[in-house]
Amino acid sequence: MLNAFAALSLLVAGSFAGTSSNNTGCLCTYGQPCWPTADQFADLESQVSQPLIYPVPSASACYPATNPSGNCTQAVQSWTDGNWRSSMPGAMEAPNFESFTFKDGTISACYLNTSLGAPCEQGNVPVIGVDARSPQDIQAAINFALQYNLKLVVKNTGHDFMGRSAARGAFVIWTHNMKNITYNTQFTPQGAPANETYEVLIVGAGVQWYEAYDVANQNRRMLVGSISLGGSVGAGGGWLQGGGHSALSPTHGLGVDNTIEMTVVTSTGVYLTVNKYQNPDLFWALRGGGGGTYGIVTSITYRTYQQLPVVMYRVHANVTSATVMKKIIGAILRLQTNLTDDGWGGYGAFRSSAMEFFAINPNVSTTAANMSMQPLTDYLLSLEAEGVSSLVEVSPFDSWYEWYTYLWGPAGQNGYNTMLTSRLLSRDTLVNRSSDIAEVIYDCQGSIYMIAGGKVNQIDPDSAGANPAWRNAVTQSNCEVSWQEGATAEEITGLTDQLKTWIKNMYDLTPEDSAYFNEASFYEIDWQHAFFGWHYAKLKEIKDKYDPYRLFVVAKGVGSEEWNEALTCRW
Repeated sequence: MLNAFAALSLLVAGSFAGTSSNNTGCLCTYGQPCWPTADQFADLESQVSQPLIYPVPSASACYPATNPSGNCTQAVQSWTDGNWRSSMPGAMEAPNFESFTFKDGTISACYLNTSLGAPCEQGNVPVIGVDARSPQDIQAAINFALQYNLKLVVKNTGHDFMGRSAARGAFVIWTHNMKNITYNTQFTPQGAPANETYEVLIVGAGVQWYEAYDVANQNRRMLVGSISLGGSVGAGGGWLQGGGHSALSPTHGLGVDNTIEMTVVTSTGVYLTVNKYQNPDLFWALRGGGGGTYGIVTSITYRTYQQLPVVMYRVHANVTSATVMKKIIGAILRLQTNLTDDGWGGYGAFRSSAMEFFAINPNVSTTAANMSMQPLTDYLLSLEAEGVSSLVEVSPFDSWYEWYTYLWGPAGQNGYNTMLTSRLLSRDTLVNRSSDIAEVIYDCQGSIYMIAGGKVNQIDPDSAGANPAWRNAVTQSNCEVSWQEGATAEEITGLTDQLKTWIKNMYDLTPEDSAYFNEASFYEIDWQHAFFGWHYAKLKEIKDKYDPYRLFVVAKGVGSEEWNEALTCRW
C-alpha cells in the first residue's frame, strides 16, 4: 500500500511544490516539510481496520487520454450518478469542488473531457486518508491528525454546495462505508425512562437515503429524509446536521425534529452518545448547527412513521410571455402558506417559457387533494387567454415509498459544475413581497422547495440548533449558476458575480429572512445570521467546549471566522 503513497507523490508533487511552510497557527498540508513520512502513515495504517486510501479526482480513470488508467467508459456512463460518485473518496457530487483555482487564475483540475488537452491534476481533492468502518478507526484518524497538525476534512457522500468535503493537500476521514442499519420497534434513548420508547431506524454515518428508505419500507415504515434522484444523499451525515428538509417536512417536521439520538467522536477522541438526556448541549448543536463542526457523527437514530398512501399533484405549464410567467411564480408563492399548512410538500422549477410544479400530501383522498389544489388549477386555467397551456395530473400512490421509487428511483442530478444560493422565505415575505421575489426567480430561472411551513412552523425555534428562521419559513427559493468543463477562471468569476447580484437582490427584498446552510453560497450576506440566526453565540460556545483543538472547520461553519479563506491558518 505504501507504493500507492509513492505513486501519489509523483502525481501531485509538482502542483503542490509552491505551498508555504507550516508556522504557528497554521495546519500542515501535503508538500510541506511537516507532512508525515511514509513510515508515519504506515504506523497509522497499522492502527485502523482498512488500508489507507489515496483519493483521486472522479475523471482520473480517463488519463492518460491515450491509454486510460482505469474504466473510463464507466466514468462517462456514470458521471451524473450520485451513487457512483459517492462510492469514490475523491469524487464530489459537483466536480467543480474537485478543482482548485490559484490566485493567478490557473486551474488545477481533472476534466472528463480529455479533448480539452489539460492534464489530470489533484486539484482540491485530499491526498490520503482513512476509510473509517468504526468509531475506533475515526479515533485513530483524529489522533493522527492532531499529532501532525493536519488539515482535516470529513467526507461521506460529497453532497455539499460549498465543497466542505474536500480541501487541497488535506487528510480525509471517509465515513461512506459505515453502512449499519437497524430497525427497532422499542428503542429507548440512553438515560431515558424505560417507558419512553420509539419505533426507529438507526443508520450508520455512511448510510444513504435510498438504503434507509428500503429498510424502512420493508418494515412498513417511512421517515423524513432527503429527496434526490437515486437517493444518494447521506442519511447519517451533513444532511441532518444542516437541518434536513424533505417533502414530508410540512407534515412531520425537519430531520432535526425527528432525531432521537446520535453517536459522535469529538476532537478529544471521546466517543459519546448524545440525546436530550446525555450531553444535551451537543445533541442540540448537532441538530442543525452545521456539519463538520463539532465532531464526527457515527450514527443517527431517526423516528419513523407508519407507511401511508400519498397523492401527488403535478402541473406543467407552457408560457409565452415573461410578464405572465412572473405572475404565475408570484401566485404560486402566495399559495405556499396555505398549501404547506394543508400538508403539501414539493418542488417547482421555472424557466423562461415553461414551469413544472409537483407536490405530495400523505393520507388524503384524491378528492381532498383536488379541493386543496383547486385554487392553483383554476388560476392557471384563467390564464389560457394570455397564452398559458397547462396540464394537471393528480395521482394516488399506495405508499410514500411507491411514489419515491416512481419519481426518484433513477440515478442522475449530479456531476455538473454548479454554485447556488437559497433563501428561506417567511410567511410575512410571501404575503408582502411575492411579486418582487418572482422577478428574481424569473431572472435566475430558479426553483422553489415547498419544504417548510406546516409542522415545521409549529415547533419551538429553540428546540434544536437549527436556524430559528425555519420556524417561520414556508418555502425555499434557489438561484444557480453552472458552467462547462474547461471554463476559465475569468468566466467562472463572471458567473460568480451574477450569483452575488441575485444574493444581494434577494437580501434587499428579505433582510429578515435566512438561507439554508446545506444549499447556499460562500457569498451569503451576514452568513452567521443567514445560516444560524440568534443561535450562533450558543453554537459557538458548544463548538469551543467539544472541539477545544479547533480540529473541525468548514466553510461558513461555526467558528470559521477565526480562520483564513483557505481554512488553514487561524487569525
